[in-house]
Amino acid sequence: PPLIEALVETARRDDSHGYAGYAGIPALREAIAAYYQRRFGVTLDPRTELLPLIGSKEGLANIHLAWLDPGDIALAPDPGYIVYHMGPLLANGVVHPFPLRPETGWLPDFDAIPPDVADRARLMWLNYPNNPTGAPAGLDFFARAIAFCRAHNILLCHDNPYCDVTFDGYRAVSPLQLPGAKEVVIEFNSLSKAYNMAGWRVGMAVGNPVAIAALAKIKTQIDTGHPLAVQRMAVAALTGDQAWLAERNAIYQQRRDLAVAALRRLGLNVSPPPATLYLWFPAPPGYSDVDFHRKLLTEAHVSIAPGSMYGQQGVGWMRLSIAVPTHRLEEAMSRLEKVNW
Repeated sequence: PPLIEALVETARRDDSHGYAGYAGIPALREAIAAYYQRRFGVTLDPRTELLPLIGSKEGLANIHLAWLDPGDIALAPDPGYIVYHMGPLLANGVVHPFPLRPETGWLPDFDAIPPDVADRARLMWLNYPNNPTGAPAGLDFFARAIAFCRAHNILLCHDNPYCDVTFDGYRAVSPLQLPGAKEVVIEFNSLSKAYNMAGWRVGMAVGNPVAIAALAKIKTQIDTGHPLAVQRMAVAALTGDQAWLAERNAIYQQRRDLAVAALRRLGLNVSPPPATLYLWFPAPPGYSDVDFHRKLLTEAHVSIAPGSMYGQQGVGWMRLSIAVPTHRLEEAMSRLEKVNW
């Protein structure tokens, strides 16, 4: 594949084994900008409005060091990716969780955030398509989110790694598509999910130039960037033929549909998500999410994550990943059929 060829070709060069710099080579920065233009119609200055990351996760954690002073508040969704709740603690910040609930489509109610908390908050996390719920969000929602953050002088941190893992014709959006969004928004994205490059650790932060500069300053003291060969691999991914992504997503959709059908046959209330790699569903009556997890792990040797690991609002819910090969997913569903609950 072209990605591997770019990696190997660069690794064989005698001049490719030194420090490549935390800021990324110009070709990678330009490839990220071109991707955002092609995918979202968003124009980015490769010099000031984007930064390559060693996987988006390091950016999710390091933005707290860049943006929070001790005691500052970070608003984090519940349920949500654990780094949104742990990252602020690295900066001696304070986490204020806000609930996501099924009756609102797992979207937050910004009016329910206490005004005094909102006025003291320095950043807020959103993540759509959402992990763990699989919920989508549209530009009308992001317009409300931007207005809320603008009113309270909050940096809106949007985590968007699942934007290219979508099904049934759904096309995910970026808040940066909205006019003036860069004044408020920094978005984190990743090649891990979109390009199946999780182990190679390539991500990006894009958007607000002040936040990008602050994050870059932190990175000068934490890392020295990707190996040059990995950067060339990422360039090949972002600029090469993109047709295979639809073929890949068709495989994920097949797995999603297989798992949804199997779980429904077992009496579980599962809806197919329009994006992400996860099914999110309530544990059956009579079981907590942790008890149901333990039962399946013990009796079927199948691991389905308990929702409570994603926050208090995840209590009673389960998250199943469709990232495993299809034959293993089929085996897992077959084992579940032998368990009584």
